[in-house]
Amino acid sequence: MNIWMSSCILHRMLPAMCPAAGLKHRSFSGIGVGTMNEAIFDIPEQLNASTPIELTGKNRDEVKLMVLNRKTGTCLHSRFDQLQAQLKKGDVLVVNNSRTIPASLKGKQGNRQVEVRLSRKVSSGEWDTLILGSMYDTRLPISFGDGVNAVMAGKGSEEPLLRLAFNVEGEAFYDFIYRKGQPVRYEYIATPWPLDKYQTVYGSVPGSVEMASAGRAFSWKLISRLRAEGVEMATLQLHAGLSYYGDDRWPTPKNHPEEYHLPQETVDSIRKAKKNGNRVIAVGTTVVRALETVAAEHDGELAAASGVTNLYITKESPLHVVDGLITGLHEPQASHLDLLRAFVSDEHLFRAYRNALAKSYMWHEFGDMNLIL
Repeated sequence: MNIWMSSCILHRMLPAMCPAAGLKHRSFSGIGVGTMNEAIFDIPEQLNASTPIELTGKNRDEVKLMVLNRKTGTCLHSRFDQLQAQLKKGDVLVVNNSRTIPASLKGKQGNRQVEVRLSRKVSSGEWDTLILGSMYDTRLPISFGDGVNAVMAGKGSEEPLLRLAFNVEGEAFYDFIYRKGQPVRYEYIATPWPLDKYQTVYGSVPGSVEMASAGRAFSWKLISRLRAEGVEMATLQLHAGLSYYGDDRWPTPKNHPEEYHLPQETVDSIRKAKKNGNRVIAVGTTVVRALETVAAEHDGELAAASGVTNLYITKESPLHVVDGLITGLHEPQASHLDLLRAFVSDEHLFRAYRNALAKSYMWHEFGDMNLIL
């Protein structure tokens, strides 16, 4: 008998979640991950963005933009559709064109309902997953309907993830999840928005189980305007895994591998920018992770590469490639804040976050944006 995470056959997990609520992202005043003792701030409930801005009568690029100067800590408050005012001709914006997949699947074990959230593709038929529900049995398959089922093949990359082996793979698997799956949704989003609301306009390579949300505010109109101003846009892919496991459990970056691909065209664009003294600005922490992973593996230089990264970027980490960052606003417990501290001092960062709270910036994937430059 092969059992994981408990000596019991039936393993008690999180309380069953109602469909409208989903897994809870807690926002409270407290100490975050790693050395985040300084990150003491509270996100009021009304600042949890629950609705895509374009459904409120505005354009997706009309979210707020807080511009944080890395050296001085000065904050400028603007709007994302005015981004070109902060950039220069020759700057390169590197975006993650990974597309969000419907990674939340409803299944059954006997008479028990379970929700399975995909986290990372391990092989053609195996995924690290988070299993929700009041109880599950490690010996029994999970049935998803239409002849699709999965068995537990072992532990995932870290607790509480489990590895599931599905009886379909490749195109058949993706056909199944696009028919049966839903976007991963947390409790601050009450409405089950369709999958297209969890996409960037340029996302083209399916693979992320959560949206690479730093790029959500870009519209094609803004992209055209930036290009007309001489700002170049380059792409890479990093397929993002789950950002939260529930019950106050957050991924540990070193145990949270993510697949990436950096094409030669993007390497060439970055090299050209660096040679000419221009800036490389990552759109999202996923882009920072991918670029700095490749640089760390090539003595600080870039090369076209594909692989899996478990790089954990903190304030002690040297940044070999990235000069600036466009990102959302992060919770105090999230490791993303550790990555931001590689760009800017704790004093400047947390003063800026208090400023954002005072000015009612919105958090999460449908929220406002932060440019660190």
